[in-house]
Amino acid sequence: MILKELKINTWVGDPTNCYIVFDEKSKETMVIDPAGDVDKIEELIKILGGNLKYIYLTHCHGDHIMGVTELKQRCGGKILIHFYDAEGLNNAEINLTPYIVEKQIELEADSRIEDGDLIHLGDLEFKVIYTPGHTKGGTSLYCEKEGCVFTGDTLFRGTWGRTDCPTGSIEDIMDSITKKLLVLPDDTICYPGHGLSTKIRDEKPIYLELKPKLL
Repeated sequence: MILKELKINTWVGDPTNCYIVFDEKSKETMVIDPAGDVDKIEELIKILGGNLKYIYLTHCHGDHIMGVTELKQRCGGKILIHFYDAEGLNNAEINLTPYIVEKQIELEADSRIEDGDLIHLGDLEFKVIYTPGHTKGGTSLYCEKEGCVFTGDTLFRGTWGRTDCPTGSIEDIMDSITKKLLVLPDDTICYPGHGLSTKIRDEKPIYLELKPKLL
């Protein structure tokens, strides 16, 4: 697997991490959270010689979806998002696009994914982990073979995603992190939606101390 990361400025604080995942054998490619800078994304796909198979959205917020329509028009690919967040793609009150850009984004998912679904790029297999809390339909994407998980805005290095946006829940995000992400192998690399990468082992102490205080 070849993994490329682009940090895309969306004027809402930290740049959004957009990930380009490439299977060297099949040339199949997946872009995770294309927040913009489509020229750069397309250029990287062409340099790799990739064929865009999937556009994977960890959740529906505007700072993760602003480049989706243009990327699909240029490179193809099926738009994947969890069932619960698919509605948010066309609901400005949920995706918050008016706070990010002076236009309303309207998208339609090609497929609505659910917990446990498997996504394949050649020989690479990714498992959808339903991790609500930041949004009702937030997901993470785990590749056991490569020992990595893309956590969107659920788990960051040293902290977690905000839960004061529409459909957010502090109880849900804590359950998602402690019951679904921290149970992954300690060496698993976490690639978040913003900020630096981390490992499961480095995040565990935060929640082992914090969780009892929230009960």
